[in-house]
Amino acid sequence: MSNAAFKDHLGRPIIAITGMGVITSLGQGLADNWAALTSGTSGIHKITRFPTEGLSTRICGTVDFIDVPHPNSVERSFAMARETTTEALAQAGLSGDFAGPLFLAAPPVEPEWSARFELADRAPPPQAEADAYDRFLAAMRERPDPVFLEAVQFGSISERLSDHFGTRGLPVTLSTACASGATAIQLGVEAIRQGRTDRALTVATDGSVSAEALIRFSLLSALSTQNDPPEKASKPFSKDRDGFVIAEGAATLVLESLESAVARGAKVLGILKGCGEKADHFHRTRSSPDGGPAIATIRAALEDAGMDESGIGYINAHGTSTPENDKMEYGAMLAVFGDRLKDAIPCSSNKSMIGHTLTAAGAVEAVFSIQTMLTGTLPPTINHVNPDPAIVLDVVPNKKRDQQVTAVLSNSFGFGGQNASLVMTAEPA
Repeated sequence: MSNAAFKDHLGRPIIAITGMGVITSLGQGLADNWAALTSGTSGIHKITRFPTEGLSTRICGTVDFIDVPHPNSVERSFAMARETTTEALAQAGLSGDFAGPLFLAAPPVEPEWSARFELADRAPPPQAEADAYDRFLAAMRERPDPVFLEAVQFGSISERLSDHFGTRGLPVTLSTACASGATAIQLGVEAIRQGRTDRALTVATDGSVSAEALIRFSLLSALSTQNDPPEKASKPFSKDRDGFVIAEGAATLVLESLESAVARGAKVLGILKGCGEKADHFHRTRSSPDGGPAIATIRAALEDAGMDESGIGYINAHGTSTPENDKMEYGAMLAVFGDRLKDAIPCSSNKSMIGHTLTAAGAVEAVFSIQTMLTGTLPPTINHVNPDPAIVLDVVPNKKRDQQVTAVLSNSFGFGGQNASLVMTAEPA
């Protein structure tokens, strides 16, 4: 293969995906997840991790089948990331030290309520001159707590992953809200394009569902309150949607230059062809109603890929099931793709079955996007029985569809104006 065959339209290394791993509420591993996703199975269930009496939302997509030594979000997130990375490296045929950089998307870290209460019980009695923070520090000085310390270190997950898998250099931990998983992938792409490495490990994980997280999102009126039955709550692009279902999951993608992958005889699963990102300054949590930043994000991803809108055959939508975000995303896609959006570009939301995996969503959905091209199967958008007449989309309603596509756009539009889109294509001939 000629040297030019390994370069993209801008003379940069073509980025191959050679390994994938995934965990969601549907199960552990790519095979089980894909079988459940394409059969229209939902992983949404009643919350059992903590009491929900008096709460308006009592459902979730938590991952409760992974053993963790301590019940906190850092341990859950690390355990899922470790398992998906093990799966991805095995598929990529890589063993021993990875010898490339690690880019990790991880949830914001803070102590669980139970840990705070335990610390408060150990703290000295309140004094007029001492605030709660000083009392907590005094308690920690009196008795060090390694578990608590690990649970409040934002970089602890990436450092443990780096030690476990032998990555190179300082591991990067990032959090860009719901776009985090896609952002981690973009950082891996840029590292290879800039010639800093031949391969990169991109991981996104989120095991942060807790009572506090649920209450915070409820106060934003972001969560569905359609608790019964749980599996019917997430209904992206439907008229009666009322919010997203909070969930957990993780995904890992092994990225390599195509030249490196071919040289070592690796199987190329797909190509990460383009990335786009734009900030939205409209509001702390809401997206700009006119969709301007989302439109610019999609167009930036297409431009980075060296493609126009005619090249996209399928869209893995952000599709949260919130009234506002679904409307905004539809408007953004319509502005870019026009009439093709209705008749020629199927568009489905994995979140109808797995819920919104927050920090992990962009990477989880990138894995499913690649799998869509590999298998020629479009996952459905379940619960689509009452379409929103203002959103005219082919959402692959309720049942999977056999259709070969060679280019997929995956959107991730997050809180705080964090927008990212990825363009993935099938392996070049």
